[in-house]
Amino acid sequence: MFRQLTLQNGLNVILKEVHSTPVISSWLAYRVGSRNERTGQTGISHWVEHMMFKGTERYPTGVLDREIDRIGGQWNAFTSIDYTMYYETVPAEHIDLILDLEADRMVNALFDPDETESERTVIISERQGSENSPMFWLREEVRAAAFRVHGYHHAIIGDMVDLYTITRDELYAHYRQHYVPNNASLVLVGAFDTDVMIQKVERYFGAIPAGDSPKLFNRAEPEQQGERRVQVERPGTTAFLMLAYRAPAATQDDWFKLDLLDSILTGPGGELDNKTSRLYRALVKTEIAASVGGGLNQTIDPYLYGIVATVRDGRTLQETEAVLLEQIDRIIQDGVTEDELRKVKKQARAAFAYEHESVTNQGYWLAQSAILGDIYWHENYLARLDAVTVQDLQEAAARYLIARNRTVGWLIPTGLENVS
Repeated sequence: MFRQLTLQNGLNVILKEVHSTPVISSWLAYRVGSRNERTGQTGISHWVEHMMFKGTERYPTGVLDREIDRIGGQWNAFTSIDYTMYYETVPAEHIDLILDLEADRMVNALFDPDETESERTVIISERQGSENSPMFWLREEVRAAAFRVHGYHHAIIGDMVDLYTITRDELYAHYRQHYVPNNASLVLVGAFDTDVMIQKVERYFGAIPAGDSPKLFNRAEPEQQGERRVQVERPGTTAFLMLAYRAPAATQDDWFKLDLLDSILTGPGGELDNKTSRLYRALVKTEIAASVGGGLNQTIDPYLYGIVATVRDGRTLQETEAVLLEQIDRIIQDGVTEDELRKVKKQARAAFAYEHESVTNQGYWLAQSAILGDIYWHENYLARLDAVTVQDLQEAAARYLIARNRTVGWLIPTGLENVS
């Protein structure tokens, strides 16, 4: 179990004692991601994340890298469509360093102009590196077609045109607007005494003033009125197919139904075997596709359920799509079996147990749940899956996996014939 409290400045604090190993994992999650970025500032949340590692007056650039390495810890950060998270996992006796550095950079990040320009080059290079992957282009085009209004429209790294034009002052304003205690959740998991840790958190974070409640930019996506299709042509020899169905927010019961449907269709994901999944048997074993996979993100707003197939050389996008849609229609018409449902629930329980072996993963899932607005989201994950029936799955398939709700993307390698 965990304990949750809110400091007077609005910082949401979640503490979970785990004494299996003498370490503590800290997660600081800010409620701002690429979904909250306006046209002209796409990628700004990710760029601010980079700048948070460029130092403060007390901790100049490079000091913390050396110090955390010296004590045998790890630290990193990442930006998603819904949030920006910073984490450290260190020996328990060094947690004061982590609390101090996170409190310090919540207020005192420098955003040095020279460092800002240097990081512009890094981020542009990062996007250029992603552009070497055909799937980057396909996912970007499919997402842009699926979302015409909502901020989920653009990639987390941002549009290249914005990466060239965003200014240092815009970055700093984004930081000052969103990096306030009343827009953040601090999660600590590990070997500590909860009452003592509350005192530590209060000591380091309590004096930071609350900011004005950020007005997170967000535009609701209108209902999709029919199937959308995009084609991307890129150099290469391999064709890819992507189906993206509009999916519910992660807090909705239907999200859990689609999560189980994905396991039946494409496998449980992660390191677990997907060779018994329906689409693997229909596409890979028949040598139509070289691989097939699916995924459903835990998002604040309705997002996408995606399926991607890599077309085998000598086969076509048309036949790959036809087989894939046939398998989806079969679920809509005939449903799934009790054996299939029992199997994917068992796989989910195994994956859940694996994810909870480390305090770092436990910290992440508590932070993710806080961002979703339901601190018990992950704790109740298995129970919500267990409540799903075969009838629920068939009804969810009929509600979401339909033509008017999907965007189809073809990646056509230049030189491949007969795919128009």
